[in-house]
Amino acid sequence: MDQILEVRGLDKSYAGFALRGVSFSLPRGYIMGLIGPNGAGKTTIIRLLLGLARPDGGEIRALGLDISTNGAIVRSRIGFVHEAPSFYLHLTVAGLASIVARFYPHWDATVFRRLASEFQLPLGKRVYALSRGMRTKLALALALSHDAELLVLDEPTSGLDPVFRRELLERLAAYIQDGNRSVLFSTQITSDLERVADYITFIQGGQLVFSTTRDEVKDRWGLVKGGLELLDEGRRFFRGIETSAFSFTAVTDDVEAARRRFAGREVVVERASLEDLMFYLSRARAGAATGEGEGSPPGRGRDS
Repeated sequence: MDQILEVRGLDKSYAGFALRGVSFSLPRGYIMGLIGPNGAGKTTIIRLLLGLARPDGGEIRALGLDISTNGAIVRSRIGFVHEAPSFYLHLTVAGLASIVARFYPHWDATVFRRLASEFQLPLGKRVYALSRGMRTKLALALALSHDAELLVLDEPTSGLDPVFRRELLERLAAYIQDGNRSVLFSTQITSDLERVADYITFIQGGQLVFSTTRDEVKDRWGLVKGGLELLDEGRRFFRGIETSAFSFTAVTDDVEAARRRFAGREVVVERASLEDLMFYLSRARAGAATGEGEGSPPGRGRDS
């Protein structure tokens, strides 16, 4: 399978944070969701991909090229949308587009004007007069107007209304239909990814939790809910646990094994959403870091 993006053993350290040994790959013609709690390392990975920072170790290849030696070529073939796009605010929409066009050999002014019309972006309006959501739409129009092969989105839907969010997801699905283009989509709105993502890469604390297909996540991961008296019986299946006075909820990466173990018992085993995984695995990490136990609330032990 032709990989449009390959990340191998990526390391990057800042004060108080380290990205360690992250590896994943994205084939052409697919959408990958990049998820994780705030501070997990998602934006660091995107900055490294775009050449805005240099890795301490590892390698990133995009479009078949090593970005450390072919950064300008790679960037000219990538479309990027940031959560809070930074523009020259005094320019008009059309004026900004004319400047951006100079950086992309395959810029298509006709496509930009069409997208501006579809997104209700007046070409003569100055950027400072646009709302946050409209600036995100402008960034998207710019990213889609130069025949980019890889579209990188960093929290793009946070400022958008639900109607345009749905339209954006439909547009992304259409964008990859030719089988040659792909999307790397970082977001905290995991329901968006459950609609369109083919692959899910989960980063936590600067480390890779998993990178696999959305279908495999749905098949493997689940939630187990039951009474505290049953907690120890399933502990080896659990990756994160939350307890109350009388019951527990745990996340497992082997849902079928958990079903077999608790068959006939008063236990509920169900599929886990991406939001469930982020919540329980993040709480488990926080509990381990503070010594409070595996995802237990503050002041409670693991088995309380």
